[in-house]
Amino acid sequence: MSFVRFLLPLLVLCFCLSGAATLRAQVTTEKALENAAPVLLIEEWEGRSRSRLNALLSAVPRVGNELSRVASGLRQEARSSGLAPAVLMLGIIAGIAFGAEWFVRRAVRDSPLPKRPLTRVHAEFLPLLAFTATVAVLFLLFAWPPLSRVVVFHALLAMIAYRFVIVLCRLALFMSVLSARAYSRVRMFAAVAFVAVAFSAVCERLSVDPDVRSVLAIGFSVLLLLISIDGIWRNGPDDGQPPQSRAARAIGITGAVLLWLLWCGGFVALFWLGIMLIVVPRALSATDSVVHVWAASRGDGERASDPKTVLLARGTRAIVIIAAVDWVGFVWRHNFQFLAGHMTLAQTIIGGAFNSIVILLLIDLSWQLANAYITRKLSDRGDEAALTPNEAARQSRLRTLLPVFRNGLAAGLLSVAVLTVLSQMGVEIGPLIAGAGVFGVAIGFGSQTLVKDIVSGIFYLLDDAFRVGEYIEAGSYTGVVESFSLRSVRLRHHRGPIFTVPFGSLGAIKNASRDWTVDKFRIRVPFKTDLDRVRQLIKDIGRQLQGDPEFGSFFIEPLKLKGVEQIGEYGIELGVAFTCKPGEQTMIRRKAYAMLMQAFRDNGIDFAQPTVQVSGDDKDTAAALAARQLPGTTATPSPG
Repeated sequence: MSFVRFLLPLLVLCFCLSGAATLRAQVTTEKALENAAPVLLIEEWEGRSRSRLNALLSAVPRVGNELSRVASGLRQEARSSGLAPAVLMLGIIAGIAFGAEWFVRRAVRDSPLPKRPLTRVHAEFLPLLAFTATVAVLFLLFAWPPLSRVVVFHALLAMIAYRFVIVLCRLALFMSVLSARAYSRVRMFAAVAFVAVAFSAVCERLSVDPDVRSVLAIGFSVLLLLISIDGIWRNGPDDGQPPQSRAARAIGITGAVLLWLLWCGGFVALFWLGIMLIVVPRALSATDSVVHVWAASRGDGERASDPKTVLLARGTRAIVIIAAVDWVGFVWRHNFQFLAGHMTLAQTIIGGAFNSIVILLLIDLSWQLANAYITRKLSDRGDEAALTPNEAARQSRLRTLLPVFRNGLAAGLLSVAVLTVLSQMGVEIGPLIAGAGVFGVAIGFGSQTLVKDIVSGIFYLLDDAFRVGEYIEAGSYTGVVESFSLRSVRLRHHRGPIFTVPFGSLGAIKNASRDWTVDKFRIRVPFKTDLDRVRQLIKDIGRQLQGDPEFGSFFIEPLKLKGVEQIGEYGIELGVAFTCKPGEQTMIRRKAYAMLMQAFRDNGIDFAQPTVQVSGDDKDTAAALAARQLPGTTATPSPG
């Protein structure tokens, strides 16, 4: 992680106070220019910049006098109130607070907790909370004089903010998002930045001349600029990134100097726009890295598509972008009010663009959460053998309906996003909706087959006619349902081909995968066969199949002899049946055939087969008839 990624967000904090004061001054000045022509815009900016520069140059000699006045006022107030100087009181409070933080950190460090990111967050923020609570209690215990109260209050706020930034940097260092070299630079930058902000706030509350405050703020900003230039120039492999070329570093330094000049010249809107264009991508990359580390460290095997991980990642990204867009929009609205009468269209487009970004982020977050939930439900099948029939049916129905719902949700969110963005950009969407309705009616008349397919599919799904993974027969199409679309279903034939069948062409459906199936077959035995013996053998085979570890769990009712189905010309046809789970009947029937043949062979029972009986004295005729008999039959010669 480069140093710039953590340096630029702190640059925002450095210029908060001075930027706000400049913003207020600009709003007052720009109200007077509301009726100015756009061609005079550059001249007005040039005049304002020249006036500001002259004011700053004239304020430089007064810096020492103003600071001496403030210091003497603080000393006189301390002597009259009987309290120690503000600096001494600040040191005492800070020392006690650091002691409380040390004790809490020692207690947390000795606790036997696993080394995980959330535990590290707990270990870092608890001492910070103890530090903040101690500072707040000690500050509220004293009745401060007005001037000392301002100094101590802002100094303590800057100290707490600095400690908070250091905690965040330690967490980034722990998660390998920040390098050790960048960590030391961030500490230096944060220290100067918060000292500058606190000092500017104190000077403002103590009625220091505004131009003198601006000069002091520029002095602090020069230090921050030098730290930034040093960090950019020395950015290299030790910062966790490949070394940059001299041209890339020169461009980075030029950008930092340009932003500094914009701020010094009072171009607050352009300054904040440049800051956000640099800060936001790096902030998003940092949050993604932190979320990735957190998800990878979860002990319960969290996936990147888990809804909690998606909510954390996308939610954090949305918060960062919305905050940046909202602040830039606020600054631009207050810096370009004088253009309201001349650039109404441009203002509408810019404001609509800002609002559209927020809307699109919220829609994207909703879609990502819904998609992650649906994906997890589709992939989380569990042990199907341990599920009850109702639970298995429910999961099968979910696997059938969720993809269709996901497609519909995507289409709905896309439509809402387009219409909302157009509305924010100033487009009247009422006529568009009416025109879309008329166009939809026309499309409906011209695409009756398509409408028929979609409507038929909706009713098939509502009737729960079939689900993903079920074997169905519809007209001349048979196969396992693989997937759906809005207008068709994909069937995989047992020999491999795929049928893509429109819903409107399915017609009546035969579902062979619901609840149970009864499989029947017939066997033929000779007329003289002992049927009771055959019944007993089939019953024994049924018990063996139910006890088989491979087939036993598939049976609902065992294999059994139903009785005599038909008396044929050369034997008796017996009906055999069993009830099992859908899809397993073919495998069970094949096993039953093999066991029946073995059992009949062991017990001397033959299967019935046609025979031909030949009689007469003509041996040639008998031989000819014997040669013409059916394969597998035997000729029985007649006596005589």
